[in-house]
Amino acid sequence: MNNLYTLIMAGGSGTRFWPRSKTVKPKQYLNLSGHESLLQSTIKRFSTFTEPENIYVVSGKSQATVLEEQTPMLPKANLIYEPVGKNTLPCIGLAAMFTEKENPHGVMVVTPSDHLIGNDERFRDTILAAVKIAEDRDGIVTIGIIPTYPATGYGYVQVESEIEAYNNVNRFKVRRFVEKPCRKIAAEYLSQGGFYWNSGLFIFKINVFLEAVRQFAPALYNNLRKIQEEIGNPSFEHTLESVYQTVENISIDYGIMEFAENIYLVEGDFVWNDLGSWESVYLTSEKDENGNAGSGEKVIVDSKNSYIYSETGLIALVGMDDVIVVQDGNTTLVCKRDKAEEIKKVVDQLKAKNKNQYL
Repeated sequence: MNNLYTLIMAGGSGTRFWPRSKTVKPKQYLNLSGHESLLQSTIKRFSTFTEPENIYVVSGKSQATVLEEQTPMLPKANLIYEPVGKNTLPCIGLAAMFTEKENPHGVMVVTPSDHLIGNDERFRDTILAAVKIAEDRDGIVTIGIIPTYPATGYGYVQVESEIEAYNNVNRFKVRRFVEKPCRKIAAEYLSQGGFYWNSGLFIFKINVFLEAVRQFAPALYNNLRKIQEEIGNPSFEHTLESVYQTVENISIDYGIMEFAENIYLVEGDFVWNDLGSWESVYLTSEKDENGNAGSGEKVIVDSKNSYIYSETGLIALVGMDDVIVVQDGNTTLVCKRDKAEEIKKVVDQLKAKNKNQYL
């Protein structure tokens, strides 16, 4: 499928996965659910239907060393470094400028680098069903995950008319994108039906996407064109650095998906978890008879439903339930499982106190 391209967004900092996730090796480069890192698993998954030379990765300069170490299967020219993180729309737009120069008629699949996905065959069928819409209807397509509980950490997508299924995958026209709701509203969405979790996966023709950027984010479009003109020239790095600093920090949801008319959703009926915190890692991990999970040397006494990770040495847990314990180098985290989302506050405090040796 030489007309199909994959963009993997790998520039996140993963602060909720401190202390394992550090500045030089954030969450997406960690092996949280197997022997491969999340990024390597993502590349492997998409390589089943995308040629390696058509897989691009966008990351930050601080991650260049670990990114190159983990991606020997990709051309180095396909590793794109943002001077500064500017959210998903500039990130996708920057990669689209590279791919358009190679193939302006290509179709791009955009994916985060850090999701846990099961049933790869069904996932492939779902992506190809979305590609079909992108090609036949000039659609910008998102993958919607069937909600299983009233989650407040995800955005939602409401669908309206259903269109013909493809590969036995349900496909819909989108009515609207919805912000992350409170629990009461999320429960109403589940009761009402017709709502899906926003997975952060997008599929579109490159020229269709760039036309949407030109229409809805013209300043960004003009800046991206300035950058594209310099690709391959000695002045490229300087132009990228200077121009990219000025672009708006905006997501594809806010910048494009909430305004465009040609938006579709394909139902993602496969195992999916965005691994947003240590709690989600615990929930997706294999557990012992007492509900404990993790890896590394550990001794557990009279403790249940906990996650323990030890990089070096031994962790002993005695008489504690529902906790997360993670030891990595010179840092150790201990927290209640229901407080896992607040770990980023530790990172904020360490930054405020200039304790960069722990970051």
